[in-house]
Amino acid sequence: MNKPVFINKKIKNFNKKIEVSGDKSLSIRWALMASQAIGKSRAYNLLRSEDVINTLKCLSKLGVKIKLDNNYCEINGKGINGFIHKKNLVLDAGNSGTLGRLILALLIRNPKKIKIIGDHSLSKRDFSRVIDPLKKFGANFYPKNKKKLPIYIQGNESVKPINYYESKGSAQCKSSVMLAALNTPGKTILKAKKSRDHTEILFNYLKIPIKVKRKKNFDLIEVKGRKNFQGFNYKIPSDISSSAFFIVLTLLLDSSSLIIKNVNINPTRIGSITILKKMGAKITFKNKKMYKGEKIADIFVKSAKTLRAINCPLKLNSSAIDEFLIIFLVAAKAKGVSYFKDLAELNQKESPRLKFGSKILNMMGIKTLLTSDSIKIFGNPNLLLNKKYEIKNYLKDHRIFMMCTIAAVSHGGQLKIHDSDSIKSSFPSFLNIIKNIGGKIN
Repeated sequence: MNKPVFINKKIKNFNKKIEVSGDKSLSIRWALMASQAIGKSRAYNLLRSEDVINTLKCLSKLGVKIKLDNNYCEINGKGINGFIHKKNLVLDAGNSGTLGRLILALLIRNPKKIKIIGDHSLSKRDFSRVIDPLKKFGANFYPKNKKKLPIYIQGNESVKPINYYESKGSAQCKSSVMLAALNTPGKTILKAKKSRDHTEILFNYLKIPIKVKRKKNFDLIEVKGRKNFQGFNYKIPSDISSSAFFIVLTLLLDSSSLIIKNVNINPTRIGSITILKKMGAKITFKNKKMYKGEKIADIFVKSAKTLRAINCPLKLNSSAIDEFLIIFLVAAKAKGVSYFKDLAELNQKESPRLKFGSKILNMMGIKTLLTSDSIKIFGNPNLLLNKKYEIKNYLKDHRIFMMCTIAAVSHGGQLKIHDSDSIKSSFPSFLNIIKNIGGKIN
């Protein structure tokens, strides 16, 4: 049952070593790419969250053979556009924007009409950012002019390459265009605002014809399509977005330290680390190594004696977009006024996170100034929670739930937080790790 959790005690100081779950972005991308490979692919440390399980279920409905073992996941791919399935298929993306937007790209040559659906939250999110470029490739969508789920896609055998400008800094949109280019003869050219680059790294590793020219504010990406590639094995590193919650917990406590093992520190994903360091955090990377193009390290973090406010540089937004809620919690305890701007993209997530984040800080007694795309946070270094609080009606957003949990175990108070099942979409082991480092949760 989806019961609320009750937290009424601060966590005690700790010196711990933990390992968080596999990276969600890489887990979903591995599964989708493995479905397009020829032969068997295996992933180890695959994230066993609802978003990833829904990815495997969708691929299974498309005729892909999948074996899910205790230690690994195996996918037997039939090559690009190798899906074989029944008519009148319905694919459920659940809560996953990554799955919903990326799987559409793999269907642009599929002749059978397929319905894509999602849960209540995903059905409110904008899909025009992938529908528009996929139409340019030649795919058809029904009902016409509809921009949200549920929606039907019908592929076209005569797809053609495109030139496209991705202006939002959305890795999902960029990756969707790149995956569609796999199915397309000729050269697709993509000018993309900076965002996480896992798909580019995977393409390079798999020797898919790709060229990337990195400019100051955007990347120029060329992909030559319809080149098959072989199955591949992958050990998924730990997720930096999941790690961020425990990094912040350590920062906010006294006399504590933490090591998080084998974390993906891809430079396009560690904006949160850069921001926290600018605010006074002591964070170091140890045992650094490269794995199939991705940077991996152990993260070492110590309690911060003093936290400073920040005027957050715009260039860090895209590389910290999933961590801003937990960064806001640090700003709440920093000395001075922190300013975060140009964050309209934050409201395109599972919930309007900018609005909800501000509301939760206000509930904690923190003053904020909010606009449609910015927030000022008036920090209080002496912040303590000493009342009863109830967190509900936040559209079951997993990151809202985790932010409030970290607030409770680091600042005290008595919190009742609803929709604990929300973490199953991205980080099912979150509460167990909290308990393992000393958190008292009922």
